[in-house]
Amino acid sequence: MVRLKQTAAGVCVPVLVAPGARRERLYGEHDGRLKLSVSAAPEGGKANKAVCSLLASRLGIRKSQVRVVSGAHSRRKEVLIERVGADALEAIIG
Repeated sequence: MVRLKQTAAGVCVPVLVAPGARRERLYGEHDGRLKLSVSAAPEGGKANKAVCSLLASRLGIRKSQVRVVSGAHSRRKEVLIERVGADALEAIIG
């Protein structure tokens, strides 16, 4: 199960990213993190933007509501999703 953390600003989601993939997709849970792949290369913040875009499109929210709060230069990231409840995230992730 993905370890979601409810904060005052929203829900913090731990993710494991595979950049430079052939296609963008959510794989589900891996070691307590949401595993996903993005086609963008891990240079100049392109992969981070792709992660935010992918999550926003899957959740049906604006990209401005999703941002990387830690791990910007790592495959293991923490993503903050604003104005969305943990139960809505669990429904989409699960």
